[in-house]
Parts: sequence; C-alpha cells; structure tokens
Amino acid sequence: MQTKYIFITGGVCSSLGKGLTAAAIGLLLEKKGLKIAMLKFDPYLNVDPGTMSPYQHGEVYVTDDGAETDLDLGHYYRYTNSSLSRVSNATSGQIYHSVIRRERKGDYLGKTVQVVPHITDEIKQRIHQCAKQSPDIDLLLVEVGGTIGDIESLPFLEAIRQFTYENRQHCLNVHLTYVPYLKAAGEVKTKPSQHSVQVLREIGIICDIIVCRSECHLSDEVKDKISLFCNVPRRAVIEEVDVEKTIYEVPLSLHKEGIDSLICELLDLPNGQVNLLEWEEIIHKITHPKGTLTIGMVGKYVQHQDAYKSVNEALSHAAIAMGYRLNICRFEADKLPLIQAELKEKFASCDGILVPGGFGERGWLGKIETARYCRETHLPYFGICLGMQVMAVEFARNVLALSEANSTEIDPETKDPVISLLTEQGKVQELGGTMRLGSYICQLQENSKAAQAYQATEISERHRHRYEFNHLYQERMEAAGFAITGTLKERHLCEIAEIKNHPWMVAVQFHPEFKSKPTAAHPLFLKFIQAAIDHQEKSEKRKS
Repeated sequence: MQTKYIFITGGVCSSLGKGLTAAAIGLLLEKKGLKIAMLKFDPYLNVDPGTMSPYQHGEVYVTDDGAETDLDLGHYYRYTNSSLSRVSNATSGQIYHSVIRRERKGDYLGKTVQVVPHITDEIKQRIHQCAKQSPDIDLLLVEVGGTIGDIESLPFLEAIRQFTYENRQHCLNVHLTYVPYLKAAGEVKTKPSQHSVQVLREIGIICDIIVCRSECHLSDEVKDKISLFCNVPRRAVIEEVDVEKTIYEVPLSLHKEGIDSLICELLDLPNGQVNLLEWEEIIHKITHPKGTLTIGMVGKYVQHQDAYKSVNEALSHAAIAMGYRLNICRFEADKLPLIQAELKEKFASCDGILVPGGFGERGWLGKIETARYCRETHLPYFGICLGMQVMAVEFARNVLALSEANSTEIDPETKDPVISLLTEQGKVQELGGTMRLGSYICQLQENSKAAQAYQATEISERHRHRYEFNHLYQERMEAAGFAITGTLKERHLCEIAEIKNHPWMVAVQFHPEFKSKPTAAHPLFLKFIQAAIDHQEKSEKRKS
C-alpha cells in the first residue's frame, strides 16, 4: 500500500497541544490496524534542544539511538508504538547545516543555493527518510512546530505545499486552531481561526480537517460558521475541548468526534473498529482512586511544568497502575533548608522523594541534604541520573566521613571525586568526557531491588550524562552499605545503586522515565510508588 501522509499545523497561538493531538490521532489509527511513523519539525535554528535551557524548551527527550529531541516525541512514545529515532525529529538548524555542508563540498556544482529548492528539497527528503525507516509503514504523521505566521516555519510549510502537490491523493492537512470564548461578550469567536486558515491558503496549503481547541463545547452554529468560512465540510470541523481529568482522555474525545474514521475515508485507508477499552480503564482508575499519594520532587526547574515532563508522566503511570491519585509536591533545590530538622517540616506530607536529572551546581547542597534525610529517616528515595550522583556523594560524605567528597562537575579540584569524568578516573579511558547518549545494556545483580522490579538480570535503558561514579571508591562504599546492583555490560560502570537496610533507596544513572507508558508503567516507578504506599500505610498505623 502507498504510504499516506498527514501534516499537522497549528494556528492562532502556541501551546495548543499539537503534540498531544498528533499522538492521539496516531494511537487511534494504530488501533485500526495501521502501521504508523511520526515526525516532528522544529523551526528553531538550534541543531537540537540539547543545549537549550529547560525554561526555553522543556525536557530533552532521548531516543534509543542517542538523538536529543523535542519533548513531543515523548508524547508519541507514550501514546503509540511508532518507531522513534533521530529521523523522527528535524530542526531548521539540522536542515540548514546539512545544505551548507554539501555546498562547501561542492555538491551543488556551482549553483546558487537557495531556500527554494535546496532547503525545501532537504525537508522533503527528511519526510521520505522517516517514512522509510522501517518496512510497510502505512501512514506518516508530520507535526510542524510553532504557529502559522511565524517566519521561521515558512520553509517547512512551502516544502509541505510542494510535497502535497506531488502526492496529491496521499496527503491530508490537519490544522489545529484556537476558538476563544470572550467572557465580556459572552460569545465564542471564530475570526482568529478564519485568519489562521487564510494565512495557510496564502501559502498554498488547503485544510482538510480543522481541529478546534476550546474551553467549552462549540454550538452547531459555530461549527457551521467555521465550516463555511474556512472551506471545510461540516463533519471535518472537529471539536477538542479541554479535558477534565487527564490528558489521556484526548484519544477518547477525538474518537467520539469521528476524526479517525474521517481520516481513513479521506485517505482511502482500511477503516477498522477501534478498541479503547484499556484507555477507558485508565480513565476509570484516575476517576476512582483508592487514595492519594504525595511524592516530593526536588529539582532545579520544578516550576516549569515541561522541564520534567516524562518524569511526571512516569510517576502518574505508576500511581494509576496502583490505583492512586498522585500529588506531586515540587521543591526548588536551591531554596531548601540545609538543616535536617527543617527538612523534616518541608517533607512532612511526602510519602516518597524523587530527585531527577540535571546539570550544574545550583541546588546541589539541597539535593545532598535531601538524600541524607531520606537515608536517615527511611523515606523512599528514587534518584535519576544526577539523583544517583547525589546519593553517592551524600553517602561518601556522611557514612564514609569523606567530608570533601564531591562531583568534579561541581568542584573540579575536590580531593575525593566520587563522581567524575571517566578520563579523570585513573586508567579508565572508555567514553572519555563525551555525553553518553542513547540505549546501553545494563546487567543486574540477582536478588537486588532493581532485579526484583524488572524481573530480569539484563535490561536496556537510555542515558544522557557525562559524569560517572568513580570505581576507585566502589570497595569502600560497598563495604559500608552502598550496593552497586547494576553495571554497564562489559564495562563495569555503575548504572544502579541501592542503599542496604533501607525500604527503598534506589538510584539509576539512566533515564527510565523515557520508557514508561500509561498502559505499561515502568517497573522502577511501580516499585517506587509501591514503597511510597507502604510508607504511607506504616505512618498512618503509627498515628493511630
């Protein structure tokens, strides 16, 4: 079957949820038996988001092949079974860099290199490349970042115009727009959507389906007006109202609107039945919880909701699986008191603490004291990436009495570099000081908490870090109760560490949150949430 293409654009304003909408559409089409792939175009000139601040961009989502990508790929992973790799995300920086590199090599034979056709041809090549990343892909969904009218997205839209013209019977354009409700006038306004669609038409892209984001349900009159002035059939005006409980309601609401059947009809695709029972069960668990669980998150960017997006979602998946409502209590690490008695007051309502990944010195001491508090009070602790390094340094300082123990990222001159670059660790030279990115195989120690969680002794997880646990301290640390229970296969680098004689104090050098789904919570998050539930029950028994 000829591969089909859906191009998803957004208008009126940003933050409409194009990524979620694209992922939900992908899920529905997969449920119809179609094999899909997904591609995100980002118009910014950065080559990738790896060097961007989380305040600017949110989290960096890492694929198995080591690509640092847009956080929307996390939505794609959580909702669909689409293969995700470095060909699933392309930025303007990558596109221009590729073209300029070829120009320097003389590949264009002296021609004047221009946006059209050279940049647009490169964009179209990325579309074909993603559609061919695995055999028999039926459908490719392409999301274009930014908002219609942005200067930086124009080359992508021109490429899509050309691609649609060249593949006229196999392409569909879905436009996500915002339909605001003006409280003062007491009316829903369609004019912003009309202007957005008009801008698209001027570019040469004709909408086939309009998805209307709004805070309230749209009347038939409003939908008729959008249909008339935006030149789409009435049934192609799809309502997407703010969900009440959880973003996992989005596929259900879009299916109710009939968008999946409409897409299959317009692209001449098999229009099978959709079974959303497992998603309905998720919604039921969310709306009928056994109780509420509070997890404290101690990090640098906790006030930015997208900075730890996958961590938040992975915690949510585990809580849903256990039947609990999740309350995440966020603590800015640099504002935490460094006195244990004061920390006790801060963490009094928490059933567990998670320290996520990050870079840099800010908040380092607050995280160290957090790990100490959890170790000494037996409060469940889960450390991810930097959170593992924090746990190791705290243990060295307060159990081994190495008062100057540190990471060389924080103090390059520390006398006890418990965490350091591999090139700083004596004879160890593998990997050097470069970022370790992508999937690596980890071997687990039998009967460890990690092995019990995974029910396996060999796993694969994704990494994004430069600094490692210093093996020169391993013997002393393990003798004192710091157990290294997971190591990088054939290299013996610390991947998982656990504190002995503690209900659950486990930390990992990798990022398990990238491989969690609402329908398949990650095993480490499941065990962490179970430990938090156990802690809550014990605390309630002591109080009674």
